[in-house]
Amino acid sequence: MRLTEKKQKRIGINITSLIDVMFILLIFFMVTSSFIEQPGMKLELPQTQTSEVARLENLAVYITSTGEIYLNDVLVERDSLAAALKSRYPQIEDKTLVLKADQAAEHGLVVRVMDTARAVGLKKMVIGTRMDEGR
Repeated sequence: MRLTEKKQKRIGINITSLIDVMFILLIFFMVTSSFIEQPGMKLELPQTQTSEVARLENLAVYITSTGEIYLNDVLVERDSLAAALKSRYPQIEDKTLVLKADQAAEHGLVVRVMDTARAVGLKKMVIGTRMDEGR
């Protein structure tokens, strides 16, 4: 009596559908990513070699070399900065202020702005810098 051996089928995993799903997820994340544009003010930020990239929130203060203070894109007088910050305070989720001061800005003004933000109740301040081109 002669016995024939059955050929074993080679088992394989079809990953075509997995690749399709990964491609669709990649497209989804690319489309839903938000890109934040910087306002059109000319600031010479100080250079640093140990900076971290931080996500910009909806509240930023810009101090120019001439001493002008901008809250986001709106020019604000020094005396009315506290009131302007208080009016935006409930809208801020994580109580963070992004402070970008020109490197030629007066140090005392920068400290006064930081003190005003702390008095309003902003718990965290992020200082804006730019990366050193020599790196």
